[in-house]
Amino acid sequence: MKRKHFFHEEDSHPVQLTSADIMLRQQLEYSISRYFYEGCDRNIQDLLSNCRWYVTTDVSTLTLVIECPDQVTNWRVLQKLVTMAALLQQIVSSAKIRVCPPKSQGMPFEMRVDELSVYRDLA
Repeated sequence: MKRKHFFHEEDSHPVQLTSADIMLRQQLEYSISRYFYEGCDRNIQDLLSNCRWYVTTDVSTLTLVIECPDQVTNWRVLQKLVTMAALLQQIVSSAKIRVCPPKSQGMPFEMRVDELSVYRDLA
């Protein structure tokens, strides 16, 4: 008895990203970063300018990564996290924010923007 396959052989292997895919992803990350930054108030923009921050995407999740230079800045970023998450959620409904303290000074804190209601009461 012969089996019929309803997919092509190449469909069963992971797809290799092309340079066009990579370029489109970078353009998307850049556009979201710019839109996010322009939507922030002056205080958050100033705070972000003291950090290394960027938007990155993996398989299905967009992540705003904020790397803080010192503990004081890290604390100030965490205090503004709910505001930043609310803005990011307006742009992308499924995203995360990862706040990274200086190296060897703690673990990164991560929250999903769809968890925002849990944190709103704390703000």
